[in-house]
Amino acid sequence: MTSFKEIQAAAEIRNGGAAALKKKLPKARSDSALKGISDDRYLSFMSLRIFSAGLKHSMVQGKWPAFEEVFHGFEPHRIRAMADEELEALMGEARIIRHWGKIKSVRANASAICDIAAEAGSMGTWLAGWKAEQTVELWDDLSKRFTQLGGNSGPYFLRMVGKDSFNLTPYVLAALKHWSLYDGTGKGKRERAKVQLVFDALRAESGLPLCQISMTLAQSVD
Repeated sequence: MTSFKEIQAAAEIRNGGAAALKKKLPKARSDSALKGISDDRYLSFMSLRIFSAGLKHSMVQGKWPAFEEVFHGFEPHRIRAMADEELEALMGEARIIRHWGKIKSVRANASAICDIAAEAGSMGTWLAGWKAEQTVELWDDLSKRFTQLGGNSGPYFLRMVGKDSFNLTPYVLAALKHWSLYDGTGKGKRERAKVQLVFDALRAESGLPLCQISMTLAQSVD
């Protein structure tokens, strides 16, 4: 198996040195920091990810204050109680992105967060309970519990909130293949389980969080 030191060295060369590479590496939040994020912020981040899919992110972010207003600050219990008529009225709200499926997802995901809070105490406590070696299992559970968090949306949401996770972008998959670590699509439980084992080994060697290993891989090849 290719050593992480070799991969890291290649990434540093491509980025002009170790310091330049380090600036690009994301940071994972601690368990206590994850627990400190309120459930309404998790719902806001989740909804931002869902509405940003397929669109220019800066455009969606520019509209986000209006989203915060019409969705009552993304307070999960308040959103869960929204009537169908109230959701339908948002299709006439010009300040937001009027995508019916995504608008409905906010209420469905608010309900899921309320259920998780009832089970674990809060969304942050639930996320903190997942270990690094359970990353792909967490992806699967996100896709089952929440609406429109399948595919890469779940991992991107985790990156947004700071929960340590790797992302199987085309760049990461290309790097895994280049370094003879994994050659596949990363799709399906069996394939993702194989990738999880690769990242577990790289984490054990390097001592780095998964998000930084993932970014280093992406930066190691053209």
